[in-house]
Order: sequence, then C-alpha cells, then structure tokens
Amino acid sequence: MKTYFTLNNGIKIPSLGFGTWKTPDGETAIESIKKAVEIGYKHIDAAAIYANEEGVGAGIKACGIERKDLFITSKLWNAERGYESTLKAFEKTLEDLQLDYLDLYLIHWPAAAHQFENWQEINAETWRAMEKLHNEGKIKSLGVSNFMPHHLEPLMKTAKIQPSINQIEYHPGFTQPDCVKFCTDNNIQVEGWSPLGRGEVLDNEMLKNIAEKYNKSVAQVCIRWALQNNVIPLPKSVTPHRIEENFNVFDFEISEADMIAIDAMENIGASGLTPDTVEF
Repeated sequence: MKTYFTLNNGIKIPSLGFGTWKTPDGETAIESIKKAVEIGYKHIDAAAIYANEEGVGAGIKACGIERKDLFITSKLWNAERGYESTLKAFEKTLEDLQLDYLDLYLIHWPAAAHQFENWQEINAETWRAMEKLHNEGKIKSLGVSNFMPHHLEPLMKTAKIQPSINQIEYHPGFTQPDCVKFCTDNNIQVEGWSPLGRGEVLDNEMLKNIAEKYNKSVAQVCIRWALQNNVIPLPKSVTPHRIEENFNVFDFEISEADMIAIDAMENIGASGLTPDTVEF
C-alpha cells in the first residue's frame, strides 16, 4: 500500500493524515500532535476555525521532526474569503502555527449561490490571493474543501494554478461518487474528512463482521477502505491508543469482494452539511 500519493504538481503527500478538528487548544493539542508524530504520522490537517492552531503549532515544534519531513495543511475560513482578507488570514495562521510555510492551504468552504450573487468572483479572488502566496514560496500546494463540481468548474477556468486537493466528507455509507469522479477525471486528489462517519458507521453489523475477519477494528477498516479507494483519510483523536490504532492500517488488505460490499452500503452517518445549504 502506498504511504504517499503524488499530487498534480509533483509533490508527494502522505496517504494518511492526522485531523485536529475538535481537539482542544493548549496542552491537549500539543500532546496529541507529539503522540501522532511519534507513532508515524507525517501529515497534519489543521484549520483556522478549529481555534487550536497555536497548540497544534507548539506540538509540531515540540515533536523534534525536521520541518521538511512533515506535511502541514491549514484552511481559510469563510469569513475571510476575498483577496486582501485571505492574505491577512494566512499570515495569522502561519504565525499561530509558528511556521515559515504551509505544504497545503485550502479554501474551507466555497462561496456559493445561496449566499452570494457574485460567488464565483469571491472564490476566484480568494484563489488569486492563494496563488500569490504560492508564488512567494509560502504555500507549496493549493486546494479546496467541500467544493462540488459546479463550484470547481468556474474556479478552474480562472485559476492559473489548478487545485491539487479537494477535501470532502467521505466514509462508508457516504461516498459522494459524482464529486470523486470529477476530481479523479481532473487529476485532483480527494481527501476524506470524517472518515469514520459517526456512531452509525462504527456500529454497522456488516462492517463489524468484515473487521472481525481481518482481526481489525471497524475504524481501521474504514480508514483502509478509503486508502484502497485512493482517498486520503484524515482520522482524528486525542486518545493515545486510538491515535495509534488509526495509523496501523498498512499491514492488511481488504479483499475486492469486501471493498465492493462496503462501497455499496446505504447512506448512513452523513453530517448533512452541504456547501449549497450551509449558513456559516
């Protein structure tokens, strides 16, 4: 199993990321990052809206790994979209994380038609600011999050640098096939947030039976399934044994028959958050 994927700009990204959503700032964030890196995670997924980038940054600094050996992502929050505000928000993120550059910066959610008449222009201006930061060497790769094909298409028409990543909700029972196919067809790597779904997914009887077959947990099966579908999963936890368990997914392979069965699961565990209806 590949431990890295190669993006459309030639940059390698670790195939399993460590999520930081809902991780409390301060000591909890510091210790969870240190533990994750110690276990073997090289890919940390952060965001300004998580309100913990200072702790995440302190954890990165304390983990004792050379910066070049880590892949750090952050995301621009919705209130900061637009050219000047993107530049300002990025500098705050860099300062909070105590870094000189990011490996990946994402637009967290697209400006969309239900909130803005000029939504395409807002996304294009946000992207233009990110391209400036990329050209200055402050961001290695650019991407988006929660963009559907109808948000991506107009952005790609005006972009000088094409998106390398689209981070979307992706887990057994919620696979967004049309969006994944669009990204695959356009050489955009998909990352999956909420790769374990919610309780419904972890309590699913079929997944429990499959997990038992491989002597793994349901969580490990969910993460491995995403990897075998060429999606980068971003599991999150602050519990040391779970952080470790979520990383130990490279020593088994789900059979084709089991992959097909998981792919075909009915819609369960979805957050209900969609870019064309969210009010934030």
